[in-house]
Order: sequence, then C-alpha cells, then structure tokens
Amino acid sequence: MTILVTGGAGYIGSHTCVELLNEGYDIIVADNFSNSHPESLKRVAELTGRLFSVVKLDLQDREQVEDLFSHNEIEAVIHFAAFKAVGESVENPLKYYQNNLAGTMVLLETMNNFNIKKLVFSSSATVYGKEARMPISEIEHTGAVNPYGRTKQMIEEMLIDLYKSDPAWSMAVLRYFNPIGAHKSGRIGEDPSGIPNNLLPYIAQVAIGRRDQLIIHGDDYETKDGTGIRDYIHVVDLAKGHLKALEKISLQCTYETYNLGTGKGYSVLEVVAAFQRASGRPIPYTIGSRRSGDLSICYADVTKAKTELDWQSTIEMDEMCEDIWRWQQQNPEGYESSTSTAIKEATGA
Repeated sequence: MTILVTGGAGYIGSHTCVELLNEGYDIIVADNFSNSHPESLKRVAELTGRLFSVVKLDLQDREQVEDLFSHNEIEAVIHFAAFKAVGESVENPLKYYQNNLAGTMVLLETMNNFNIKKLVFSSSATVYGKEARMPISEIEHTGAVNPYGRTKQMIEEMLIDLYKSDPAWSMAVLRYFNPIGAHKSGRIGEDPSGIPNNLLPYIAQVAIGRRDQLIIHGDDYETKDGTGIRDYIHVVDLAKGHLKALEKISLQCTYETYNLGTGKGYSVLEVVAAFQRASGRPIPYTIGSRRSGDLSICYADVTKAKTELDWQSTIEMDEMCEDIWRWQQQNPEGYESSTSTAIKEATGA
C-alpha cells in the first residue's frame, strides 16, 4: 500500500514516516519545505534503510497536485501539511485561512477526482472551546478560540459534509494534544524556524544555550501553580496512532474522530522541572503576560482511541524530556542547512 504523506518532512510527519516505513508501507512525501527541512527525510531514510519518493510542491498548486496523483498509485493520504503556530495565526489570520483551507480543498478535490477516498487528517485539540469539560472527550462541542484552531475546525466540518455526501469516503480525524519528544536515536526531532512557539523546543534551546531564558506566558491561571496545564504526548506514540487510524479506515468506510493524548495534564512549571532533571541543567525563566487564545487547562479523554483503535500512549514525561534533550545535544543548531541534494540523497533519486 502506497501512502501519500503531505507535510511529511515536518516534526510529526517525519516521525510518522519512520513508523510507516518500518511497518512495510511504501510512502510518497509531498512538502513545500516552508517550515521543514529536507535533511529530516534523509535521516528518515537512514533510520529505516528504506528509499521513498519526495515531491516538492504546494498543495494550493492544483496542477502540481493533479500531476502527483496521475503519476503515482496512491491508496490513502495522511494529511499533515498546514501552518500551525497559534500566536502567528492570531497576528496573521488570513495567512492561515488561505494556506490551511485552500490547500486542503485542492487535496480533497484531487483525491475525489482520482477516486482515492481514504484519509487520515491531522487535526488538533485547539478545536475545543473554552467551556470544554476536562478531560475532553470527542463528544464535546467544538469552538476554537484562535484562527489556527478554527482552520482545523472548518476542515473537520468540510470532511463531515464530504462523508455525508459520499459514504465511500473513509476518514479518521486525529485531534492531537501537545506533541513533544524525539526519536530515540536523536536523529530526528522538532526544529522550529526562528523563536519556538511551543514550550519544549524553547526549553531545550535555553538548556543548550541558544536562548537566555524561558518566558512563561502567565502565572495567574486557576491551576495548582498558576501556569497553564496541557496534555503532552510523545511524538512516536502519536505517530503510531496514525498507523492504527490507517488500519481502521482501510478496513471499513467510516468517519471517526479520535483524541490522541495521554489523558494526563502537566503544568508549565512541572515540565520545566522534568526537563531540568533530564538535562541536569537549570532552566532560567521569567513570567510574561498571557497569550491571546491560550486556555488554562486542556487534557484528553483517550478512551475512544484505546477502545476502537487499540492505541494508547506508553511514554512518560521524564522519558519525553530525555529524548528531547538527546536530540538537542546532538543537533544544537537543529538540522543542517539543506538543499535539493538532501532530497536526492534521502530518496535515492
């Protein structure tokens, strides 16, 4: 079975590619490398000993997308490609609506035209609203509080309408909580462009000396220590969830939504303490103002994924931090500057 992985060079995409290849799937990666690195795919090939195709394209370019489908026998799609920074989406919402919605529209229309109707969609816990009860289950009403989350929510609504119009579609929507961690080898991990928007890469860059201190956005939330609480899941556990979802949609035509998290909440200060234990280094921090669109508490009810997908997380916080620290130590400046040569090396092209 050949799987198209859009955004496969990114953080979650690259780890999912490793799991797919190790399980014997053939893959094609489509990525525009706007917020990812070809070097990650070279390392995926090294880790798995497998060659695979990589196509540089933007999903908004219909001609390129149709050409990709016409020249390959694709059986299912795992769709990661999207802009994903909450703060940036608040500052520049049109950028997010244009990229995330338009790219997905072209992808879905092309899949439909080529009668390829199996899709695993990378959604987000940001689709849930401020009033959601904890732990959040999939039956909670959606009500995203920032433009990034609203793009995911809108795409989910598009997918529901598409499935209702044509039950030949089979789709799994995966609502991620907070992915962290890195591959055990330290060869692939999270390498954000510029100043990290997510907590753990920022902490790791402070520990390695790339940044002076961590800024904690708010210490006046109604939580045990005043800092925000989130459900942090190891990226490899998350990647394995995609394979379980792929198995599900391959067996039957269905539309299902699943939370992928641990079911546990950790505050920012608890995460800082865990990373200090893992790295043996102090993490200096200062308290800043709250960020627009941030919730105080967010963690998952993962019962449905455990019951229907036979999936659950296995890696605890201390180990997650150890893996991040290993990645950061081996790659203090992130991935090397990469060129098209790295793509050729990764794919054997």
